[in-house]
Formats: sequence, structure tokens, C-alpha cells
Amino acid sequence: MSDAADQLFLGRQPILDRDQRLHAYELLFRNGSGNAAAVTDGVAATATVIANAFAELGVAAALGDCRGFINVDEEFLFSDMLELLPRQSVVLEILETVPPTPAVIDRCRALKAAGFTLALDDVVQLAPQFAELLALVDIVKIDIQPLSRVELMQLAIKLKPSGKILLAEKVDAREQMEQCMKLGFALFQGYYFAKPTIIAGRKLDHSQLSLMKLMGLLLSDADTSEIEQALKPEPGLTVNLLRMTNSVGGGASETITSLGHAIAVLGRRQLQRWLQLLLFASGSQGGTASPLLQMAATRGRLMELLAAEIRPGDAACADQAFMVGIMSLMPVLVGQPIAEIVAPLGLAEEVKAALCTGSGLLGELLALAECSESGDVDRLRRHFDSLPGLGLKALNRAQTEALQWTASIGQDKAG
Repeated sequence: MSDAADQLFLGRQPILDRDQRLHAYELLFRNGSGNAAAVTDGVAATATVIANAFAELGVAAALGDCRGFINVDEEFLFSDMLELLPRQSVVLEILETVPPTPAVIDRCRALKAAGFTLALDDVVQLAPQFAELLALVDIVKIDIQPLSRVELMQLAIKLKPSGKILLAEKVDAREQMEQCMKLGFALFQGYYFAKPTIIAGRKLDHSQLSLMKLMGLLLSDADTSEIEQALKPEPGLTVNLLRMTNSVGGGASETITSLGHAIAVLGRRQLQRWLQLLLFASGSQGGTASPLLQMAATRGRLMELLAAEIRPGDAACADQAFMVGIMSLMPVLVGQPIAEIVAPLGLAEEVKAALCTGSGLLGELLALAECSESGDVDRLRRHFDSLPGLGLKALNRAQTEALQWTASIGQDKAG
């Protein structure tokens, strides 16, 4: 992996609006030579990463209608490479380490005039020297972690007259989100939304369009493989299918190894009845899946592609990897610990072990997928060491294909 194009990988974190709908992603690019801090030429490394990501990997297409927030340091702010980025697809996130010098102000003014959207990152106070830069940006990202409730309220009150869009970052708890909502924040980002933590009362949503599509496949006597492909983009439906399969089986000892296997065990007649019940129960509630459901589907697809990279031709392993990926976020989606979710589903031991203890090949792939989302370079390298045959280039390719796959799902539903 010596060429520059290999030295990439992509992480992303959802940015949500006040209705917890997906608004954008912060894109986390890193250099593949190890710790990002060890890069000797930061501008060249960042430029190579971003140019390859947008020009060769097609991340802009993978984002669909969402924008990508890109971290920009002082050196890269003045790089010509910055102008290669698609203006309509990115938000330039000016890091807190960038000093508001006259040259920086002039450069930001020129970028804004060229059509770029600017954000100011990690704001915790309104220092007077940042007033001119603050006037140029469209979005202010406030790091809520070091601020007390009173300090956060005072900062929000001071910013409100400016008319800037306020984004709360590092939101780790419901209480923090609720306070920021009351203070008028428009956008939210943090582990409360993207990290698997238990949120009680979260209901899985299934669009009527997806249910009717599956019904149509059954009524037209489509192949099981076609039905399986239609189910893959629907993590919520998949978990309910597994529950139904176990219920119909009456606690049979047979373990479920894939979606196709679950369909075969349940039987088409029972599957049709189950879909009819869901269709009636859904009433008129259709619409877009939650960001966490989209994230679960993307993670499942990523793990499926990585499993195929490690074990070419092993369809069973790829199927199990997909199942582990989509189920790994179920604690957030259904409000239960993973052990309680897994217990009644009759899953293969490899799948259960990966989900509950992170062990085995599937557990390593799950950890790798989580690292690719968070941008943790050191952990990523450690997992590569235990997964021979995988590297940054393969991860990049799989991550981008998974993002595009999920984006295409959303486009199909919207159509």
C-alpha cells in the first residue's frame, strides 16, 4: 500500500435536525500512515485524502441529498485543493486552532463569495478577536461538554441575535439534547445519536412502500434471493422477521444463519400474513427511516463487503456479517440490551458471539466497522493486524460502496 490513493479511509458521524432527521454528516478523513499527528506534510496528506475521496471514491454521490462537514485547518484553508470540493455538497468546518488573522478573514470571505458554506468548530466562548470570523460563518458548532448549563445558556443567548445556525456537538445524553432544543439549537451531533446506547421507547418504523414491495414480490412468486435483497435495506423488518421465525418455530433447535434461511423456515404463507399485519398496523405512517436505521443498514452492508473481501466465495459468512452489522445498533432502536434482543432469536453462535462479546471474525469486523465510523486511527490499525487480507484501500472501497448503497435505498423510497 505505497501509493497515496491507498492511504485513505472514511468515517462519518450523523448530524440531525430538531426532528432527529438526518441533515448532514461530519466526514472524518485520516492519513493511513499511522497516527494522523505523525504526518509530516499535513496539507499534502489532507489534500490527497479529500481529492481522492470526492474525485475517485465518489463520496459526494454517496452523501445523497446530505452535506458533508469537512474539517479545515489553517494550512489547508489556503490550499488550492480546497476549491476542488463540490460547493453544494460540503460545509467547510474551520477548526478552533485557526487564528483569525487578516489573511484568514480574507480567505474565508473569498470562499464564502465563491459559494462555500462555512462553519466555526468547537466554540466554547465568544472571544473578541473572533468577531469578524464569526460574522462570515453560517453555522456555529458549540462544544457543549466543557460548558455548564448556565454557561451554555449564556453563550446561546449571546449568539441568538447573530442569526447563525447553532449546532450542538458532543451531545451524549437526552438531557443535553433537550436543553439545547430549549435554547434554540437547530442541529445536533454526538454519541447520543450515533453510539449504541439504550434509548427507551424507540419504535422501529417500516414504510408502507417497503411493505408493499415485499408483498408484491411474494404475490409474484419471486425467488427467495430477491425477497432477501428487498429485506436487507430494512433492519427493523429484519429483526421482526427473526422474532416471527423463532415464534413460528416454537423454540426449535434449528439456528438461523441468514435472511434467506429465516424466510425458508418461516414459509411464504406465514411471511405474507406477517407483512399484511404490519401493513395494516402501519396505517398512513410512511416516510424516511431514522438516521440510526440508515446507519444500521450501512454498517451491515459494509461488514458484508468486508467479509467477502476476506473470504471470497463464502456467502454464508457474508450473510452473517450483514446480520451482525444491522443488529449491532438494535439496542438503540428497540430500547433493550443486545443480550436480551439476541436471546430469543435463534441466531448462529458466531453471530451471537460477535454481538454480545465482540469475539470471532465477525466481532473483529464489527469493531473495524465501528472504527471506520468514528475515525479512530490507532484502533483501526490494531484491527487490521488481526484481519489479514484487509487494508485501508479495501475498507475505503467497501465504505464508499456501502454509503452509496444506503443512499440509493433512500432515493428509491423517495421515488
